[in-house]
Amino acid sequence: MTLDPQTPQTTPPGEGWEQIEDIGFLDLVGPIWRQRAGEVYHYGFRAEPRHANLNGVVQGGMMMTLADRGMGRTVRIAHDDRPVATVHFSYDFIAPALIGHFIELHPKITRQTGSLVFMESVVMDGETLIGRANGVWKKLKAKPKTD
Repeated sequence: MTLDPQTPQTTPPGEGWEQIEDIGFLDLVGPIWRQRAGEVYHYGFRAEPRHANLNGVVQGGMMMTLADRGMGRTVRIAHDDRPVATVHFSYDFIAPALIGHFIELHPKITRQTGSLVFMESVVMDGETLIGRANGVWKKLKAKPKTD
């Protein structure tokens, strides 16, 4: 399914999804959506023509952005909504993400220490596994200084 770039459909399929308000980079490439799935959220986005690479499928950086943001938000929620930072991240591209499809991230915390959170996630297009992400996040006491 290819979307007309003049009238892109960005909404997720089904009910229960809420749009995440985001600023900065995510405001440029989003919207990103989330849906409660037990104790965690699933995250997703509708692949639009602006997300395409030269092969006509979703640019790998967009897939990694979804995974990093969704996994980071999962850690942040588990850390009482305090700031966190990605310290390691890897992504395996298993199959292409197609334009027009709704792509979902299913994150899972696998281990926590006093200061680190280890995660793994699968990236799905419907029932099809298209990617895997793994990472480590640092629990911060405060946001980093920006001046």
